[in-house]
Order: sequence, then structure tokens, then C-alpha cells
Amino acid sequence: MAKAVDPKTFDLVCGIESRGFIFGTALAHHLGKGFVPIRKPGKLPWKTASESYQLEYGTDRIEIHVDAANPGQGVLMVDDLLATGGTMEAALRLVRRIGGNPVACSFVIELAS
Repeated sequence: MAKAVDPKTFDLVCGIESRGFIFGTALAHHLGKGFVPIRKPGKLPWKTASESYQLEYGTDRIEIHVDAANPGQGVLMVDDLLATGGTMEAALRLVRRIGGNPVACSFVIELAS
């Protein structure tokens, strides 16, 4: 995953709960970058922004700390699996809402339709 991105283009790695944490934290450590978690509601200890998204069977929500990224700060988005893209789309909206600038998305697996 580290070879697929240019580390000069971002300052933070953002991982989506929960398997995105496994890959995202390892990638952030390897590249010497900060890590930002995106979690399910109620699990982050401070002020958060939240975003709803559609699932095949309903809706869900994710949250991020409101001060997780500085305005314009480059963010690499990481998750384990890309299926419909709904979770990542909500995560991208969250990062943009707090002022971050998503520069790329990285996945371990992409499910082809």
C-alpha cells in the first residue's frame, strides 16, 4: 500500500472502523504520518462531526473528531474493502467538512460487480 501512494501529497492517514485501523495505523507508522480514526457513533471521546450513509439493509453513521485535520491538510483515506463505496463516500464528506483535503483512497480489496 505504501508503494502505491506519494507520501509527499498528504500529512495524515485516515482509517475507517475497524479493519481500516489495522491497515491505516501500520501505513501511517511506516510513512511517519499521523493517524485519524473514523468510528461508529459514540466511540470517540471528544466533539465529533457525523455523517449518515446508506447500506443494503438500512442506514448507518460514522464520526470523526472535529479537530482531526487542519484546514487544507492532505489526507489519505484507508479501508480494507471497497464494495459499494457508501462508507468511503461518507468518510470523504466528513473529512472535507472538518477542513481536510482527501488526496487518495487506498483499499486492500475491491469487489468487482
